[in-house]
Amino acid sequence: MSALERLDHPVTPLRTDAWAANAPHTRVQYRLQAEAEPDSLCRILNLFALQFLVPQQVHVQHADELMHIEVQIGGLSWHRAELIGQKMRNLISVVEVQLEPCLPTASTFEPRLAR
Repeated sequence: MSALERLDHPVTPLRTDAWAANAPHTRVQYRLQAEAEPDSLCRILNLFALQFLVPQQVHVQHADELMHIEVQIGGLSWHRAELIGQKMRNLISVVEVQLEPCLPTASTFEPRLAR
């Protein structure tokens, strides 16, 4: 079954985690600081795209010479979340990466459809 065919089943992860196959899937939040370079955000988001993952929320704020980036994403094991975090740390433009479980709160972004 291709990745496109599996889009009908959002509960099923698009790519299994061979190292943590039986681990529960969770929602996590990455908090990053990266140099404000034109390609920094693309390089960070590409790490998710390579895993067939789409973030649920991305927030970027440019301050001085740094970008403060928050990414919330679900449907991956903690092991895979840590691996992606390590890959982020290896990017030359990334200054700092924090990974934490994402707890549901009232401030979670929920898009509303226009009528």
